[in-house]
Amino acid sequence: MIENDFIVEPASWQADREELCAVREQVFVIEQRVPREDEVDASDPPARHVLARDAQGRAIGAGRLTPARTIGRVAVLAEWRGRGVGAALVRVLLEQARALGYAEVELHAQTHAIAFYQRLGFDAVGEPFEECGIPHRTMQIRLGAPEAREQAPLAPRPQARVLVAEDREQTLAATALLLDDARYEIAIYTRDLDPALLDVPATLEAIRRIALSGRRAQVRILLQEPRRAVTEGHRLVALAQRLPSAIALRTPVDERDLQYPSAFLVTDARGYFFRSLASRLEGEGSTYAPGRHAQLVELFERVWERSEPSAELRQLGV
Repeated sequence: MIENDFIVEPASWQADREELCAVREQVFVIEQRVPREDEVDASDPPARHVLARDAQGRAIGAGRLTPARTIGRVAVLAEWRGRGVGAALVRVLLEQARALGYAEVELHAQTHAIAFYQRLGFDAVGEPFEECGIPHRTMQIRLGAPEAREQAPLAPRPQARVLVAEDREQTLAATALLLDDARYEIAIYTRDLDPALLDVPATLEAIRRIALSGRRAQVRILLQEPRRAVTEGHRLVALAQRLPSAIALRTPVDERDLQYPSAFLVTDARGYFFRSLASRLEGEGSTYAPGRHAQLVELFERVWERSEPSAELRQLGV
């Protein structure tokens, strides 16, 4: 989601915990005196998180959507309040909930924020109660089907679209959308070339288009376990054999890189899709998320520099 001077991006607990906690610590622990041990809980790791960033990429707001279909931990740094950041965070969380097919979501609103959430479509239900010593009220909202976003971003920033996937079909659709946006470059960090995602005709054709896009074309793949891709005849390996000047594969040699548990795709359109566990297909991303994109590109570049072609790939001339 794009605003004049800030952007809201999907985030993950594994990758963005430090920034999420920094915002929440300032707002809840320091300002509102919530006990630090109560601020982070068991709902954080599986939750879907969002971060608001300023024009320099600094985290200025945070929020989460839990598997229990609750929105919470919505926090905005003091100097950014009153500028639409909180509303933008909640709207992106609602957008994710709609994409997941949730019929409704609820939250526990501090009583001073009830009017704020009512403006966003929430209704207060039940009696007031205390949580961490602060008066709260339960609020709920009914959700319809996902709506096409009609937002005119400020040039040159493109419109951002949140990507949420919980199965192969949704992940394939997110991958296709990102590849369609890419012009010359993509980077992929994968355990075994994800045959269910990358060894399918539509994906291979999209990667082929990028690889043939011109002198700037560059498809780079970090492959942790090349043996399976080679022995099972993965068609992306065959494509790399035909287009060696544009498609490069390397295998990490550092143990920490080989044990990296996640998988991701980044594009030169500043889009990304991130799966916390490479062994699973669900994940999240955005078609335009400069801050998160920069983090993943930096990680990829570091690992790429200390990786090398595997013996299996060298035998194939890849």
